[in-house]
Amino acid sequence: MEFSRRRLGQKGIEGTSVIPPPRGGPRDHGRGYPLSVPSPAVAGFGDQCWRAKWSPNQGDGEKREKKSGRWPSPGPSPDAKQDGIEHRMELNVLSSPAFGTAAEVLTQIIECIIEIGITSKNVFIEKECFVKLANYLEKIIPLLKELKTKRISNSDGLNKFLDILNREVKVARQLTEDCGKRNKVYLLMNCRSISKRLEDTTREISQALSLIPLVTLDISSGIIGEISQLRELMQTAEFKAALAEEEILEKIESGIQEGNVDRSYANNLLHSIAQAVGVSTEQSALKKVFEEFKSEIENAHLRKNHAEAKQMDQIIALLERADAASLPHEKELKYLTKRNSLATQPLEPLQSFICPITNEVMVDPVETSSGHTFERSAIEQWFAAGNNLCPFTETHLDPLILWPNRTLRKSIEEWMDRNTMITIASMKPKLLSGEEEEVLHCMGQLQDLCEQRDIHREWVTLENYIPILIGLLRDRSRDIRKHALVLLCILAKDSDDAKERITRVDNAIESIVRFLGSRIAEGKLAVALLLELSKRSEDVKLVMATTLAEMELTDHNKSSLLEDGVLGSLLHLVSHSDTKMKIAAVKALQNLSSLPKNGMQMIREGAVHPLLNLLSHHTLPALWEEVAATLMHLAISTTSQDLDETQVSLLESDEDIFKLFTLITLRGRTVQQSILRAFHAMCQSPSATTIKARLKQCSAVQLLLPLCELDDLNVRANAVKLLCCLTEDVESNILEHMGQKSIDTLLRIIGTSSDIEEIASAMGIISNLPKCPQITEWLLGAGGLPVLFRFLPVSNHNGSHQNQLIENAVGAISHFSYPTNQQSQKKAAEIGLIPVLIQLLESSTRLTRRQAALSLAQFSASSAILSRPVPKRHGLWCFSPPPETRCIVHRGICTVESSFCLMEARAVEPLVRVLGESDLEVCEAALDALLTLIEGEKLQSGSKMLAEANAIPLMIKLLGAPSPGLQEKVLTSLERIFRLAEMKHTYGASSQMPLVDLTQMGNGSTRSLAARILAQLNVLPAQSSYF
Repeated sequence: MEFSRRRLGQKGIEGTSVIPPPRGGPRDHGRGYPLSVPSPAVAGFGDQCWRAKWSPNQGDGEKREKKSGRWPSPGPSPDAKQDGIEHRMELNVLSSPAFGTAAEVLTQIIECIIEIGITSKNVFIEKECFVKLANYLEKIIPLLKELKTKRISNSDGLNKFLDILNREVKVARQLTEDCGKRNKVYLLMNCRSISKRLEDTTREISQALSLIPLVTLDISSGIIGEISQLRELMQTAEFKAALAEEEILEKIESGIQEGNVDRSYANNLLHSIAQAVGVSTEQSALKKVFEEFKSEIENAHLRKNHAEAKQMDQIIALLERADAASLPHEKELKYLTKRNSLATQPLEPLQSFICPITNEVMVDPVETSSGHTFERSAIEQWFAAGNNLCPFTETHLDPLILWPNRTLRKSIEEWMDRNTMITIASMKPKLLSGEEEEVLHCMGQLQDLCEQRDIHREWVTLENYIPILIGLLRDRSRDIRKHALVLLCILAKDSDDAKERITRVDNAIESIVRFLGSRIAEGKLAVALLLELSKRSEDVKLVMATTLAEMELTDHNKSSLLEDGVLGSLLHLVSHSDTKMKIAAVKALQNLSSLPKNGMQMIREGAVHPLLNLLSHHTLPALWEEVAATLMHLAISTTSQDLDETQVSLLESDEDIFKLFTLITLRGRTVQQSILRAFHAMCQSPSATTIKARLKQCSAVQLLLPLCELDDLNVRANAVKLLCCLTEDVESNILEHMGQKSIDTLLRIIGTSSDIEEIASAMGIISNLPKCPQITEWLLGAGGLPVLFRFLPVSNHNGSHQNQLIENAVGAISHFSYPTNQQSQKKAAEIGLIPVLIQLLESSTRLTRRQAALSLAQFSASSAILSRPVPKRHGLWCFSPPPETRCIVHRGICTVESSFCLMEARAVEPLVRVLGESDLEVCEAALDALLTLIEGEKLQSGSKMLAEANAIPLMIKLLGAPSPGLQEKVLTSLERIFRLAEMKHTYGASSQMPLVDLTQMGNGSTRSLAARILAQLNVLPAQSSYF
């Protein structure tokens, strides 16, 4: 059936209307007829009502019809002539017995308008247009109600107005009812005509409103103004089909025009139609919609509406190519019937199929002005080369005249289809031959054919190649296996029938799933195929998820699986109502999330909330464990983020943080362990500050302390690690929750655990506790000093956690070095702590060196008090014991164990070396220790010692450090040192430049201190403005 280019559902400019005008019927106002032509009985008034004209005379009415582009009036019906009613007759509504009184007519119109307003909300198509018309009509009701109160005499204008309004309102009502009952797809196909009909009705009513003699009828001025505005609005109102509907109609027109669209085009078109009319896109629903549409068209045939029927037949022919249009067995029967009617060998092309220029079969044949046909591209190249004569007859050609030869093109396509069908059927024996080379050649041919056209893929499927290809997935040849997988992917793409056939073959899914652990190329193909199959079958998703959960995958496989789109299917199953599906999906996510890159992607794509909901609300313990383990993997993945990428947090809201943490007390030990590990990982992620703050708000410390006492070593270890993170930057009120029992528990863990990380964390908690006498007493009471000290010698430890272990041990044992408790200092010194601290100044980690220097500074702060005075000698000196060596700094008797003297411990040189480091915090700690040597009366002796150790030049160098606090500390010490003339003379010159810089660029405090020192050095006057 040839299709002429026309606009669907609209008459006039581009072709015949889908809804044609009445032929000799009663109503004849030039526009397309309603979807079901209302009979006089349905319309509610006689034939003469349909024929009545509002125009002043017959001639003018005819002109109006032609000018407006409407269908010409077919003249009076036979029934009208039989009744003796002339077509030019104007019906007097106000006095006709057929209508009763004017009040009754007005009442009928008002009721009809109200009914339109109600039914317009239930139409299937163009609802906005119907509601728009209903709103216009409702604004006429006040006028009609006022007319009911008036004494109305015969008036031509009013009579014509009521005649037109009565007619148009009832037509609109019928159209509204039809659009709420008829097949939705049929209505969509007519959406242009429907919107045009509504626009015409609106315009006619607008013109009719101008006929009312409002002034002579004594209508209120308010209503007159409203009607005047309404008439202008209605006259210019436009009713158009929705954009989505227009796009669908354009696709239909294009598809019919092309004539050779594939199944994919038809599938997409049918899906678009279903979405536009609000129908499910499930296969069964699409099938039902299509069958109902066909039934509607059959009714159109019965009505002998030929113009509409022709177009609808073309639409059906287009949509029949969709999968949902016919059942698979119907397609298969149709295919086999046609294929069995063909020969066994391909047919040679007819001579008329061959282009005289290329001697090849034509694809796009066009006819020239000479009457001969050529391939379009070939004849265009012929003309482009300057040839104007026909290659066949050598007659002159007009290069502008090239007519598509559609009949020949269709014949060529049919010939090619027949040969392709024969070729596909003939390949089976070769594919089953077992000869690798022949099988691969045959598979290559099949792939070429499948990639050419959608219909070829359908024929390969209907030829039952799928079981053969699945069998080849187990072939010994890797190339054959891969090629079979490629072909199955091609066949399954956008074909529900192919998907169904694949899943019906025994062990097919298992055979495909095995490729997930293969090389990346095969794995990608397998994922693509499984995802395609899972669109059709939930069982495929289950098998895929179960296999992914159990399979040992390389990191490359895991990464590839997520890149290829498996995550969407797994997240879908997580929300599935079937518990078996949920468990399989979560286990698969757990397996894949162990790769940090995958964990980050899962978080970005919304995996967290479904998992968190399962953990909160589901009642299956086995599922809790898998979900918690997956969340733990996701949390760990957030610790590996690059600084230059957008930071991702596992838990975005406070509610989610509180929800997950409270589950620690509500779930089993395995779940507890996973949740604790998850929070421990989050406390080391970019969102650590927020997580720690929120956990402290929900009393996490109180909740974790009892877990540190558990016999379950895994839960205990993870609770200790998390508690260590939360006690960093600890607040003083932590002592409200911790006591002697907590210290005993931590020391017991340190003394008995075999988990080095747990030991380091337990010591970290002690290290983080406030340095106060109470904590020191608790530690001493529990015998904590020897427990902690045994972890300090560097040679005692090795492994990945050595640094953390020593750092935390030094921090924990620093509780014993504070000068407020000299008893604890002595016990620490007696156990040999000071030499170990000096040894740790050479440690590899900055935290260890800093903490060791600070502890040495604390010990040294007590040295002046504990240094024993040199005893006076009595009697004969020759009989006296040799005098004890006097400390050159403290001027008394010093030892490492009794007075913690840095000189006796030989700590000065190591501290000076630390002072020269680039890490300012470590430098400052070393400086604090060295400055204890010049406190009070020790200024001269201590300064001399610092000079001998070359510490003063390093101190001067620190004046340029970007740390105001450190600068101020150095300035204060230099001001005291330069009180000594010898020191000022030796180091004054080298300090002048950095001091001058500070007077210009330092803050208020450092500028003033620098100026005072410069004054000491006689560089600035004593009354300088810098002071």
